[in-house]
Amino acid sequence: MWKWLHPYADPQRAYRLSERLQPWFTLLALMFICVGTVWGLAFAPSDYQQGDSYRIIFIHVPAASMSMAAYMGMATAAFVGLVWQIKLADWAAAAIAPIGAVITFIALFTGAAWGKPMWGTWWVWDARLTSELILLFLYLGVISLYASFEDKVVAARAAGILTLVGVINIPIIKYSVEWWSSLHQPSTIRITEESTMAPEMLYPLLINILGFGFMIGAITLVRFKAEILARNGMRPWVRELATATGAK
Repeated sequence: MWKWLHPYADPQRAYRLSERLQPWFTLLALMFICVGTVWGLAFAPSDYQQGDSYRIIFIHVPAASMSMAAYMGMATAAFVGLVWQIKLADWAAAAIAPIGAVITFIALFTGAAWGKPMWGTWWVWDARLTSELILLFLYLGVISLYASFEDKVVAARAAGILTLVGVINIPIIKYSVEWWSSLHQPSTIRITEESTMAPEMLYPLLINILGFGFMIGAITLVRFKAEILARNGMRPWVRELATATGAK
C-alpha cells in the first residue's frame, strides 16, 4: 500500500489526483444530502414523543459524527507528517482543520436548537456537549497554531502535536453518554446491535451521514489543492497551470 501511496507524496501528482476526485465527491455529496434531507424532513414520520422537532437529527447527527471523523482524518495526516516528514500530510491536516471547526459548530448549534424544546434550555454542561465543545476548541487551537508561526514546518509540527494529544477527546465524546450520567440520549445507530430507530427514519439519517462525509471530502480537496498551489507557487508546473487557466 505504501508503494502505491508514495508517488502521491509529489505535490503535482497529489494535485492532479485531487482534481480528478473532487467532482465525484461533490456530486455524491449533493446527491446524498439532497435525498437524505428531503426524505428526512418531508417524508419521514413524526416521532411519537418529540413530534416534528426531532427532524433536526438529520442535520445534527451527521454533523456531530463527521466532526469526529474529520478530526481523526486530521490526526492521521498529522501523524504521517510528524513521523515520515511528508509535507503533503501537513498540508492535508491544515486543509481539514477549518472544515472540522465549522462542522463542529453546526453540531453544537443544532444540538442547542434541539435541546431547547426537549430540555427547556439551550445549553447544559452535559458530558457529551462539553466534550464536543472541547473538540471545537481543539480545532481552533490547531488553526491558530498554523497561523502563528512564519516557519510552516514549525507550525505544522506544533499543530500536529496538539492534534495527536487531542485524539483522547474522541472516545470521550463517543462514550460519554455511557460513562457518565447524561441528559443526552444514547446512540440510536448501532453496528453490533439492532438500531433503535425505525427504518423510515434510520435510512435518511444514514444517507445524510454519507452525504456529509462526501461534502467534507469535497471541500477538503478544494482547500488541499489551494494549499499545494500556495506552497509551490514558483514551481514550473504551477506556472503552467496558471497560464493554462488564464488562457481559458
